[in-house]
Amino acid sequence: MLASRVVSSVVQRQVKYVTPVPPAEAGGVVAAVYAQAAEEQRLVTPPLLLHSPAPDTLAAYWMLMREPLMTGGVVDRMAKEAVAAAVSVSTICPYCVDMHSAGMYADADADDAEAIVADRVENVADPRIRRLATWARNAHLPDTAVELPLTGAERAELVGVVVGFHYLTRMVNVFLSSFLVPPRLTPAARRRVKHGIGRLLGRTLRESYEPGRSVSLLPAADLPDDAAWAAGNEAVAEAAARSYAALGAAGGRSLSPVVRALVLERLRGWRGEETGLSRQWCEDLVDGLPEPDRAAGRLTLLTALASYQVDEEVVTEFRRHHPEDRALVEAVAWASFVTARQIGAYHLPPGGPADH
Repeated sequence: MLASRVVSSVVQRQVKYVTPVPPAEAGGVVAAVYAQAAEEQRLVTPPLLLHSPAPDTLAAYWMLMREPLMTGGVVDRMAKEAVAAAVSVSTICPYCVDMHSAGMYADADADDAEAIVADRVENVADPRIRRLATWARNAHLPDTAVELPLTGAERAELVGVVVGFHYLTRMVNVFLSSFLVPPRLTPAARRRVKHGIGRLLGRTLRESYEPGRSVSLLPAADLPDDAAWAAGNEAVAEAAARSYAALGAAGGRSLSPVVRALVLERLRGWRGEETGLSRQWCEDLVDGLPEPDRAAGRLTLLTALASYQVDEEVVTEFRRHHPEDRALVEAVAWASFVTARQIGAYHLPPGGPADH
């Protein structure tokens, strides 16, 4: 019991900018999500904690991650971990790269995991993992994305993981420390640490949990046409429909119509390209807006297109006008969501939503 409390305390301290709801003090939707996560993951993890000031957003994240990744299905968990790691490389999220490459250590070749980490998917020995990792690494590039022949059930799970991790990695880049494994370790030491993490994760990675258990946390909603990739799996489709509705509503509460329109317009012209080290493109877009919208526009544009560049100054300026933890979580969540949603729409089933 004491050890679990110590671990919980350390985990909570990984979260930046907001005060998480402690598991012992949670109620309502937050308590329900924490209970499911503690049972299935053995721990209320930092990504859950960072969402906790915004209960509906927490539930949306949980179901968007849980249903495609953790509930078994037709694609094995190690393949999904490889997809998650490859997406994390593409979004420059070292924390998630560490976590999900370590997850591959439990049942896959460590050299293949490290090839994905090094952004050298062509060096992955397992041809199936190489194909999936190559696809996931390029899933945000509509003009050069690698096409995979997928059944409807495979598409729901794999595109679900891509969408979930394009969302999550942006949130993690803003709210969590940059690395899970200390970056100064030697390559051999990093491997030893990851082997240890893989052993700890092994039990949860090998279990399949009841599909659809999370979806009752949010109200029913219709599946949007641009989420038709989910139609081949009932639980994933319900999770996508309900989480999309909740995350869209979060943006409506915490961001002005002007800011939301600005981000959506910029995304319409985005083809997955990196923005570079300079943030001048962002400053040019928010120039001339009233101060509250300028701060919110800067935060959400960077979250959407260069989340690794969101720093304390950007967050502090937003909080000067929107001091509540919930507003910050919802603003970042909305920007992460609309980007992930657009990427998911690149992977609709051929022939339209009915072709699954």
